[in-house]
Amino acid sequence: MSSEIEWNPGTALRIAATFLTRVPLGGFHTASTPLSATVWVFPVVGALVGLVGGLMFTAFDWAGAPVWISAIAAISAMYALTGGLHEDGLADVADGFGGGISRDRKLAIMRDSRIGTYGVSALIFSIGFRVAALTSIAESGFTVSALILAGAISRSAIGPVMALLPQARLDGLSAVAGQPRSSQAWLGVAIAFAIAWGFAELSDVLVAICVTAVVVTAVATIAKRQIGGQTGDVLGAVAQVAEVAVFVTLSAR
Repeated sequence: MSSEIEWNPGTALRIAATFLTRVPLGGFHTASTPLSATVWVFPVVGALVGLVGGLMFTAFDWAGAPVWISAIAAISAMYALTGGLHEDGLADVADGFGGGISRDRKLAIMRDSRIGTYGVSALIFSIGFRVAALTSIAESGFTVSALILAGAISRSAIGPVMALLPQARLDGLSAVAGQPRSSQAWLGVAIAFAIAWGFAELSDVLVAICVTAVVVTAVATIAKRQIGGQTGDVLGAVAQVAEVAVFVTLSAR
């Protein structure tokens, strides 16, 4: 692998944004620059997704919509921009872990495109928590910053899980993406910290990161016990749970 290519910000950002969003930037991971090598710019993409959500919230709020409607509009905009990538992972993990008995059965359920009761429930809770938290955060006029901050921190959580957990199967998205170097994964966390610090008080950032670390560790531990490692769905669930954790934490500030 060419280290010169994989550390190129422009190339990495195009690849990461093409994967994490529906924006056709023409960046595709290859043998020389696999998706895993771009995890260090994931928080930048996440922050931009959060910014889009913030602009949508602001537009609805300016138009006189109730706060909770503005919050739904923000979450909807981010969902549309990402194609529900992380929501899909969360739903698949909930169905697999909740409905499967054996490891193989859990993996088979996660690969099934159909959604079950556990998946629907997980999505309802995820969307509900985020809308409720944003509605609360809006009272302090911190909404746009919170969305950017949550987008950056939640996407940065993907890298360490990819680097530390083994791949649960030999095929699938995670297997194709590969595993990042520890330096790439933790650089992503550092970048997320820098972005977050630019939009919030240091104390709020530290608390949000600590809470996120706890819940992400819990998800990773459960995944290791349930299926022996991580998959693309697990990584999506990690991002979703991390985002919810940040929103809920900031709503309590």
